[in-house]
Amino acid sequence: MSPDSVPPGSPRSATEVNEQIRALWLRAGGSLSAQERAEYELLVVEWAEAIRGEIIEAA
Repeated sequence: MSPDSVPPGSPRSATEVNEQIRALWLRAGGSLSAQERAEYELLVVEWAEAIRGEIIEAA
């Protein structure tokens, strides 16, 4: 992942992760390289975990 990524164990909100996903797509110009796709996949997993955590916390 990129150097400004938060290390594992430092949870970010779904909003923060979504912003990083959007920034990745903007930087990539809509077409991801293999490295960018790997970063995107990790971010999507992190985003999904953050959403689950926020839903559980809200309940």
